[in-house]
Amino acid sequence: MAQESCQPVGPPRPHRVAVIVDEGTNPFEMGVATELFGLPRPELGLPGPLYEVTLCTPTPEVRMNHGFFTLAGVPGLEAAAEADTLIVPGRPDNVVPRRPAVLDAIRDAHARGTRVVSFCTGTFALAEAGLLDGRRATTHWRWVDTFRDLHPKVLLEPDVLYVDDGDVLTASGSAAALDLGLHIWRADHGAEIANAVSRRLVFAAHRDGGQRQFVERPLPEIPDGSLGPLLAWAQERLGDPLTVADLAARAALSPATLHRRFRTRLGTTPLAWLTGERVALACRLIERGELRLDVVAARSGLGTAANLRARLRRETGLSPSEYRRRFGPPGGAVRTGSAVRTDGAVKTDGAVRNGPRRGTGPS
Repeated sequence: MAQESCQPVGPPRPHRVAVIVDEGTNPFEMGVATELFGLPRPELGLPGPLYEVTLCTPTPEVRMNHGFFTLAGVPGLEAAAEADTLIVPGRPDNVVPRRPAVLDAIRDAHARGTRVVSFCTGTFALAEAGLLDGRRATTHWRWVDTFRDLHPKVLLEPDVLYVDDGDVLTASGSAAALDLGLHIWRADHGAEIANAVSRRLVFAAHRDGGQRQFVERPLPEIPDGSLGPLLAWAQERLGDPLTVADLAARAALSPATLHRRFRTRLGTTPLAWLTGERVALACRLIERGELRLDVVAARSGLGTAANLRARLRRETGLSPSEYRRRFGPPGGAVRTGSAVRTDGAVKTDGAVRNGPRRGTGPS
């Protein structure tokens, strides 16, 4: 009987990300895409990269926004045909029609099942390509009226950081592109790995997409201290029955004043921030192998398993069991040498999961 050959199984191929760089593209947003998905990640301790990034252009050479940068020597738009995720950064001349070749590349990618992402006013390109009619999306607040005039069939959400509408995701601005990118890391690989990426970026690990994109920052009559110490104090006590009144008392402020400062500085409310931090901690507990929902709910401060289920589904679109299947350790066992503190920091023995990814091809 012929002996079967045993070929060594290597790491899964990286998720392929293509970034369309057109005439006038904002170089910052191109840099956000490469920073998020194109850098080596030795801090994750994985055998290979989780993403690989390819820039592609409609012509052999394009001048980017303000003419400060010229991009040449990269693949053409045919590279978009190989992508699992296609990113379209913004540009300032949004009333000027996009090149037909760019629109065709976006349409073709979406028709193949590629995840399509826009940063800032890249939403105009997605709408012009016909991807957004009847769907939720967002764009930069300065262009909301223009966008509605040009694309009235889009369900525009003008006051949020980003919108995840399944296979089409849109970020409202250049900095919100970082929020959306970290959201994609969480959706593909779980909260723990996304947190490691955010720490390297020195950027907030999680801002909910529903937070306001435009935060008023009037000069206060009396300068006040940062909310940082209060947030750190609360993150250490997420499992305690903290309330907004407790936060206000800790900050020596009235609840109304605390609410105003959260709105001004973070674009959200104290209660929404506290709930978001508790959901993020619950995700990390599930990822580290905690099987008992009542324990996860208690340690994260969400109270009951029913509340945990509702909050997790609202935040991630997954039930706790679905989240565990995607991001929990193999077999559901708690990995040895690891623990999650209430502030969300993870102490680990160095074993980091290479979890499932949405939109990738065969391993």
